[in-house]
Amino acid sequence: MTIRVLAAGDQFVLNRLLIDALRREVPAELEISELELPWPVVPFGRVGEVDEASDVEDELIESLRGVDVCVTQMAPLTRRVLEASPDLKLFCVSRGGPVNANLEAATEAGVAVTFAPGRNAVATAEHTLAMLLAATRRIPPTHADLASGTWRGDYYVYDNVGPELEGATVGLVGYGAIGSRVARMLTGFGAHVLVFDPYVSQDLLGSAAEKVELDELLARSRFLSLHARVTPETTGMIGAAELAALPRGAVVVNCARGALLDYDALCDALNSGHLFGAGLDVFPAEPIPAGSRLLTTPNIVMTPHLAGASKETAANAARIVAQEVARYVRGEPLAHQAAGPALTAAGG
Repeated sequence: MTIRVLAAGDQFVLNRLLIDALRREVPAELEISELELPWPVVPFGRVGEVDEASDVEDELIESLRGVDVCVTQMAPLTRRVLEASPDLKLFCVSRGGPVNANLEAATEAGVAVTFAPGRNAVATAEHTLAMLLAATRRIPPTHADLASGTWRGDYYVYDNVGPELEGATVGLVGYGAIGSRVARMLTGFGAHVLVFDPYVSQDLLGSAAEKVELDELLARSRFLSLHARVTPETTGMIGAAELAALPRGAVVVNCARGALLDYDALCDALNSGHLFGAGLDVFPAEPIPAGSRLLTTPNIVMTPHLAGASKETAANAARIVAQEVARYVRGEPLAHQAAGPALTAAGG
């Protein structure tokens, strides 16, 4: 039986990576077609009722005609796309969460949706450490000064220098695939790691970290790094009161999701001098709008939502979705299913 697959890659998770992984992993005859999406050169956004997707509904509908399986990172699985794609059975999203898929509509349509947890865990953990160090050691502003021909000795003034990681207490909010790796990296620096995560036990943390409640974590942490998923409970969980509870001179890093943090409160805490610095890879609105306070507040290091950007992440993403297609073909349960029926056989 031939399985008809659409590889809807982009300029990060390339179609050739998806196709190579499918050919390697899937034990079936595949008829593969391609659609190339414009992300990240063209930013993602809201498409129909889904978030963080490429605006290609019309092209996707045309490309899905007669297709059983779609593997993608940014294609929008909207109700409109589902209604126009009666042959579709499996939609594999090669990212940590299928935010670009209407899960309720997919379930109603009998389309299984999968995702790729942990694909960028190493890259994001490494980027988190880079942001901690860059914000603490003032690397971006000192580089910019030198590049412009300015040598500033005042960076060496006691009140202008930051703390070391060795011997410092670092608080992590969330201990999943990324947070746990950050904890292991930090222990290599000689830091003491605190974790707030209601879903993990001290036994799971072992000697890598100490489990505490959020208020204790904030009171003790010289560094705070966010690694939680966005839920109704975590949205806005770090606001003005939580930032004020941090010791004076603390550093805050967010490489998770913008919705976890109150950015106006963060700017207030930086402007007042309560916080020493911040490292941000995610934002309330992306791209950052003109006139945002983040563009004028001092002591912020920013990167454009690229913490997970590594060649290994792209390869991992392709491999994980290809393995889900292989499970579908073999009639095995899907490993990372977010919506839809329990598929027991290809086409079933």
